[in-house]
Amino acid sequence: MDVAIAGGHGKIALHLSRMLSQRGDQVRGLIRDDAQSADLREVGSIPVVFDLETGDAAALAGVISGADAVVFAAGAGPGSGAARKETVDYEGAVKLVEAAQIAGAQRYVIISAMGTDAPPAGDDVFAVYLRAKARADRAVMDSDRAWTVVRPGGLTDEPGTGRVTLARHVERGKVPREDVAAVIAAALDDDRTVGRVFEVVSGDTEIAVALSDLAAGG
Repeated sequence: MDVAIAGGHGKIALHLSRMLSQRGDQVRGLIRDDAQSADLREVGSIPVVFDLETGDAAALAGVISGADAVVFAAGAGPGSGAARKETVDYEGAVKLVEAAQIAGAQRYVIISAMGTDAPPAGDDVFAVYLRAKARADRAVMDSDRAWTVVRPGGLTDEPGTGRVTLARHVERGKVPREDVAAVIAAALDDDRTVGRVFEVVSGDTEIAVALSDLAAGG
């Protein structure tokens, strides 16, 4: 599989790139800063410099040409203001949808967040972020791509365990970024996750079993 990851230098993206490359997939990571290229190469990803905020969908389509799947792992980051939640977290995700349509990439996985089912009102930056993510999710779900929406709980840098709690709705909790990456890697290989929205936190169930249980639950 040929996978293009928007936000290729993010922590989840780097874990995911390593997992995909180790199993023989080709991985491209989209980054804004060429100085990050070495980090991507270290995990087996091909670095591609592209600014999601300033580049247009047609140019992005050229960058991801030949990809079977795209993963939206980009984000404005915790130190950014409300304006960048709109331009990166929402508009970037929509731009990747349009580029995937132009380039013919059928599979689209977006990393979202818990709390986007009913995001809060107000001008607090986190509230703005959740509303931007909710709108991005809806744009992906309304598209003609084979989409999956993954909504992790609180992210940690603890080593992954390979075990999660995963369902349409779960109790709030935390989850290692490495486990989120492993869930995405497994979802990319499992057509039963197409058209699914699910939340994920740490738990006791092996990832493959958790995804099978999700599919069996209808």
